Amino acid sequence: MTRSESVAEYFRTHGRRRLDRVEVRDGGRNARCALALLDAAAYAGSLDDGDPLITGLVEAGCFGPGGDGPFDPGDEGLAIVKNWESGEPWQLLFAIRSAAAQAGAPA
Repeated sequence: MTRSESVAEYFRTHGRRRLDRVEVRDGGRNARCALALLDAAAYAGSLDDGDPLITGLVEAGCFGPGGDGPFDPGDEGLAIVKNWESGEPWQLLFAIRSAAAQAGAPA
């Protein structure tokens, strides 16, 4: 699996969880989050592993030491993913990169 595919699968997994989530009076929040994450998954899956957004995630440590592990944005990145409702997919990738870099990268 390429890095781009790993990121896409991560977003798809979280997007599907949001689709399956039922909360009374969420005002459509879960649906918005699911759509935004599924959109980000499609976008991430279309990127080449040499794309600056993907290499930025590698540099921030989101693929573990050596950059060859599965995508793991760390706790800060997970919080961003869980609350992502709108915005362009590249903005989500950039936000995760920034959060991971500030946190010192997940182990």
